[in-house]
Amino acid sequence: MAVPKRRQSHSRKNKRRANYKLNIPAQSVCPECGEIKQPHRVCSNCGSYKGKTVVNIDAD
Repeated sequence: MAVPKRRQSHSRKNKRRANYKLNIPAQSVCPECGEIKQPHRVCSNCGSYKGKTVVNIDAD
């Protein structure tokens, strides 16, 4: 089985890990209320999805 002959340096290891990071979640605007929401999800502000009210949210 192949085994590395030399140890990898810190800089080489960090260069490899440079692109290993979290991505910002996608966001879209709700067409009903204009609130920012995740795409393909029910809006948490107005409770609508694809132009229809799916969840009744009481205004407190």
